This record gives sequence, structure tokens and C-alpha cells, in this order.
Amino acid sequence: MCVVDIARSLARRHGLDEDRAALGALAHDVARAMPGRELLRQAARLGLSICEVDQQAPVLLHGPVGAELLRLEDGLDDCSIYNAVRWHTTSHPLMDDLGKVVFLADKLDPQKIVSYPYLDVIRSLAFEDMDRAVLEFLTRETAVRMDRGELVHPVTIEARNHLIVTNRQAPAVNHRRQPDEHNG
Repeated sequence: MCVVDIARSLARRHGLDEDRAALGALAHDVARAMPGRELLRQAARLGLSICEVDQQAPVLLHGPVGAELLRLEDGLDDCSIYNAVRWHTTSHPLMDDLGKVVFLADKLDPQKIVSYPYLDVIRSLAFEDMDRAVLEFLTRETAVRMDRGELVHPVTIEARNHLIVTNRQAPAVNHRRQPDEHNG
């Protein structure tokens, strides 16, 4: 329910429908409890595209699978809520404001401070400028994953690039490594 409360607050701040934001937040993890093999099976059954990153990290499919199940089994016909659920994990270049609310609300859940120690910065940005908040989150998370040698979903990279191009701004924080003293 914390994600729902955050979604309502963000929607209110940005002049969006709070009930639709709450519904998207309530529905965003509908398929989260499915094991990886089941997510892959469901994605294939539902005709969803599965990239190499999805194969390696099937949990990333819980948004697309959940959105499609909501559409087929529960009659979800609100395209904005459908896309908010679908892209709440990876983001997407064409995510609308409701999608950004659900994406950010999911990330700003206080229980995720261990995973995302920079949440205070993202929270502050989210209530001022959602595009900057999403961009900052994607930039930081991409840098962390790359530093660890982990995969980054291609749609995350596309979403980040789209935000930079459309907003003509660089991320708020410079994530480039400083040259090593000994290596110049």
C-alpha cells in the first residue's frame, strides 16, 4: 500500500488522476510472485517479445506478463494503466505521465532503500520534475549495473536516451569515474 500512497501523492502533485494512479500502483506487481520459468512460459504463451536480457533475468517480464494478464483476464482497457504496469520495471521511451508515476512510486518504496541508496535524491526530483527523476534513476541504476558487470535491459537504455534527447539535459549527477592517480 506504500506504493499506492506514493503514487497518489505524485499524481496529486503533478495534476493527474489519483484513482488511476492508485489502480496502476495496485496492479503493478500482479505477476511478481511468478517464478522465472513461469514468467518465461507465460510471456511465450501471451506472444510477448522476449529478449536475451529477459531470458537471463525473467523477473523483468513480470510487468509485461502482468499487464497482458490484466487485459485478457480482467478486461483492463485503459491503455495508460496497461502501459504503466507493463513498463514499471524497465521504463520505456514512450511512457506517459501516469506510467512515470507508477514507475517512480515503485522505486520510491522505502523498503527499497537498500537496493537504491540514492532514493532521497530521486524522491526530491520526483515531486518537482518526473522526467528528471526517471532520468536520474535510470542513469544511476544503469551505472551501478554496469559497474557490477550486470546486464541492462535495452528498453531501459532507450528510455534513458529518449529522456536526454527530449529534455536536452544531462543527468543531475556525473557518474564518470575519476582517473586513477597511478594510471593518469
